Amino acid sequence: MPLLPHDEGALTSLRVPTVDDPLRVLVSGCLMGWPVTTDGTDAGLGGSLHAITSMPNVKTIGFCPEDIGMGTPRTMPDIHGGDGYDVLSGNARVLDEHGVDHTEAIVHGARAMAEYAVSNRVELAILTDMSASCGSQVVSDGCRLIENRRYRRGVGVATALLLDAGIPVLSARDYRSLYSIMRRLNPELPVREDLRDHHQTQWFVEYFGDT
Repeated sequence: MPLLPHDEGALTSLRVPTVDDPLRVLVSGCLMGWPVTTDGTDAGLGGSLHAITSMPNVKTIGFCPEDIGMGTPRTMPDIHGGDGYDVLSGNARVLDEHGVDHTEAIVHGARAMAEYAVSNRVELAILTDMSASCGSQVVSDGCRLIENRRYRRGVGVATALLLDAGIPVLSARDYRSLYSIMRRLNPELPVREDLRDHHQTQWFVEYFGDT
């Protein structure tokens, strides 16, 4: 059975790394500041994980599956009819805002990301949520560029493959879990009770009705 995002057992079982043998963390390219989003920028996401990626006992490994699959810049791919697992099983498709089918390209990029993670012995992935590839809790329910964007609970295509490979995945919005990991890496950090993960935010609870 694959891991689920926020698998507490997987997160708490992460080893305590050292500077000589750092924790190997896969990060979405846009969160690294790479110009790989659809319009060829980082969408302002670069540096958002600096607190954890700059720790001396963390090794950051960047990757953008959509850049590999579709190139940059590109049209906007979103999942229609399910989530990443549905795409992999052939029960959902990835279409852009013009209705062009990019399923094969997105799956290709996702497989490349998972293979890269396994070959680099990645122990944790921190990805951009709501993405057709990297979403870990939420993906768009169809095209995101419509007036009233719809969402569904679920994972992106690359996330599904990472979870199947046994790699825990967090959203960059999972502040509680990310800080908990940071405290394991540096026990001198103070306790924070004010932080919440993405699925605990007011928006998520109001939209989906529960946590």
